[in-house]
Amino acid sequence: MKVFYDLSAMPYLLIAVACALLVALFAGALVLASVRRGKATAAFGEPALVSKLESFDAAGRRALKGVLLVIALASAFLALARPQWGRGTKLVPATNLDVVVVLDYSKSMYARDVAPSRIARAKAEVSKLVRELPGARFGAIAFAGEPMSFPLTSDSAAIAQYFRQLEPNDMPVGGTAIARALERARELLARDPKSKEHVRIIVLITDGEDLEGDPVAVARSAAEDHTRIDVVQIGGRAPEPIPDVNAEGKVMGLRHDDEGKPVTTELSADGEAQLGEIAKVTGGAIVRSERGETGIDEVARGLKKMMREELAERVETAFDEEYMWPLGVAVALLIVEGLIPEAPLPRAPSGRLAMGRMAPEKRKKRRKLGADATPKARAEA
Repeated sequence: MKVFYDLSAMPYLLIAVACALLVALFAGALVLASVRRGKATAAFGEPALVSKLESFDAAGRRALKGVLLVIALASAFLALARPQWGRGTKLVPATNLDVVVVLDYSKSMYARDVAPSRIARAKAEVSKLVRELPGARFGAIAFAGEPMSFPLTSDSAAIAQYFRQLEPNDMPVGGTAIARALERARELLARDPKSKEHVRIIVLITDGEDLEGDPVAVARSAAEDHTRIDVVQIGGRAPEPIPDVNAEGKVMGLRHDDEGKPVTTELSADGEAQLGEIAKVTGGAIVRSERGETGIDEVARGLKKMMREELAERVETAFDEEYMWPLGVAVALLIVEGLIPEAPLPRAPSGRLAMGRMAPEKRKKRRKLGADATPKARAEA
């Protein structure tokens, strides 16, 4: 029967070696004590003569007690190593998934290189994403110059409605503050007590670069929290005009700057590298929109596959822990060792030994009575 130990890591191997050395040192100490006792006896006198003065030789019992102590100590350290044997199975429950969707609501998301517009298409595909991941929890961050958040919930319809009701014109501060948005997403996950036990994903959907903060530094902090960031980059380096949309959502033409030139949006090389680095430092994926697609569907497919293959309930082969057996042996041996005395227990005196221990006066009195005396008289004597 093969026994397996959880000693794969070097620290555990060092602990095992230290335990073996302690057992060896303890056994050596007992042997050394026995040798010193023998030398002390030899120093006291001739061993053959000294042995005649002893009422009992306890060397054998001391040796037995020492062996029991050494075996008990070794069994205790063996139990500490958590031996495992016996192949079995265990059910591993499904791991929950927490996803915070961070969606860019800057006015450049009104661009129409993705029909009907970047923001409309993104909201529709995010709504589809949250519907197709049953069992996952979602949080929401809508951002431009400042982020607005919705806490983690299992109600996918509430997340879809939160994004659906907002428009880029509703953002109080313009811009593209990716770093602030990612930091708010980290805060959402950190504040939720259940999230620490779940797999955490941040999905960043944006068409621009952060010119204010340092989103890569925030991404490194997220990586330390074991949080992955998947980036969906909408739009590219080709200039795209930005429609002028009024408060009612109607397109009033194209936006123009103060000089009357059309305002366009394009992602710089530095911005593209920045988004790629955000995904890279957290082990996430970056998906770039192409052929009229935003790329959110690709992220959704990856998350569904992860929930189906990596996070789903499964049965694993396991070995039963049997540390209780060596631990029981150690306890039993310690009890037996404590019950064994080094010398036999004294017995009550009887027969000639008792007669020899009588006072001289009583012995003389019994001799005078003689053999014909009654038992009562002899007892009184």
